[in-house]
Amino acid sequence: MSKRPAEPSEEELDTIKNGDRPMEIDQDEAGEFEDEYEDEFESEDEIFEAGVDGRPDEEREAEERENAMDVDQDTFIPGRHKLSAGETLSPDLSTYEMLHTLEAPWPCLSCDIIPDNLGSNRRIYPATVYSVAGTQAARSREKENQIMVMKMSSLSRMERVEEEEEEEDSDDEASDPILETKSIPLTSCTNRIRAYQSPQATSAKPPTTLTAAMTESGQVLIHDITPHLTSFDTPGTTITPTQNKPVCTIRAHKGNEGYAVDWSRNFPEGKLVTGDVSGKIFATTRTQGGGFVTDGTPFTGHQGTVEELQWSPSEKHVFASASNDGTVKIWDARSKSRKPAISVQVSTTDVNVLSWSHQTSHLLASGADDGEWAVWDLRQWKPSTSFDSDKKSSPIANFTFHKEQITAVEWHPTDDSIVLVCAGDNTLTLWDLAVELDDEESRDTAGVQDVPPQLLFVHYMEQVKEAHWHPQIPGTIMATGGSGFGVFKTISV
Repeated sequence: MSKRPAEPSEEELDTIKNGDRPMEIDQDEAGEFEDEYEDEFESEDEIFEAGVDGRPDEEREAEERENAMDVDQDTFIPGRHKLSAGETLSPDLSTYEMLHTLEAPWPCLSCDIIPDNLGSNRRIYPATVYSVAGTQAARSREKENQIMVMKMSSLSRMERVEEEEEEEDSDDEASDPILETKSIPLTSCTNRIRAYQSPQATSAKPPTTLTAAMTESGQVLIHDITPHLTSFDTPGTTITPTQNKPVCTIRAHKGNEGYAVDWSRNFPEGKLVTGDVSGKIFATTRTQGGGFVTDGTPFTGHQGTVEELQWSPSEKHVFASASNDGTVKIWDARSKSRKPAISVQVSTTDVNVLSWSHQTSHLLASGADDGEWAVWDLRQWKPSTSFDSDKKSSPIANFTFHKEQITAVEWHPTDDSIVLVCAGDNTLTLWDLAVELDDEESRDTAGVQDVPPQLLFVHYMEQVKEAHWHPQIPGTIMATGGSGFGVFKTISV
């Protein structure tokens, strides 16, 4: 599978980092972000307003359309256009409310955001983000792999000219961003990592936070990172070697590498599904005593690699899977047959990623290897009469703006019309499915070729692989890829 190579060579990993050798992080410097914008995307739109010049409306509108087409020809679109010699990309900073970047010792192809106790719907700055990621070190240096538990704090908003003028007489100084990390050593690359936080917590006892890392070795490692998170805010706390060891190692995949893993939020103790390259899916349940039990009988039905797994946000025992066999299947975890309840052919290429809307639970988004991403209404999907008879269905929306594989898709946590998409063309795009152009707007955008009106924002990030919305800081996104991490918020969401 191209988005996560099964056995990356050192040369391939060096390519992902654009020829740079892994950065040796100095302990005195590890807490500083790099706000370098030369790898970002800048675009300018000119707005033409018609004046009262005595000409007929038809003549003036024809000139406006011609001008609009001329402007569009000069608009740089990442993934479509190439830079000329000596040219670099930089972001249009006026479109960001917050933008920070940082490097990692090795590329991290997967990350997840950790909920915190700082409150919901936070809109004040500086912001704080807790997260976790897994590295992909070169084959010859596998022992340098790690799970990175991170706290990013003092994340300031973008400075505006008018704000600078207002604050000239102020004694307040903008603070530098701070990165704190705790590392859990691994001996294998992490293909996918997901975090789960138990709902049982008190003011005296923080919630238990677990991570599940699907590794290249075929094992799934579950760690309790509660002490690592606690250590960020409790001075003098140290992490013992025992606390760095997994609380459970799932070996049911028998050495088959995997990419798919997801925690269910509908089970208080935590329930996990994991999928591998052989097409098998295993369910692991956390017991009330804190242990883990993996069902020995797998769910089967895919004719290829299980690329993605997603639990339903509303149905406790239902989950969806995507595969490079081009299908998406819906499963009932209670099924004794371990066969899918519904199977639909959604693409002629690999289906890499899925996202289940948490606001409208019958909406499922998918992303495929051919660059297409689509939205499906599950109410239109009918149960299969036999597990190997894949139905065909039509999406309620689909987009082919990206010309490279889709590597991530995720619904906004509180707005069921907003979706983020990551692709192999080095872009992270934001989409507003609620946008519909009227006739006047259609005339104004007549020269914009192959750019859907639902496209809200384009963020350029080299080798971007995965991104997530922060559930407590509206509009804030954390992304990871070959060039490191990015935390940003646009003014458009």
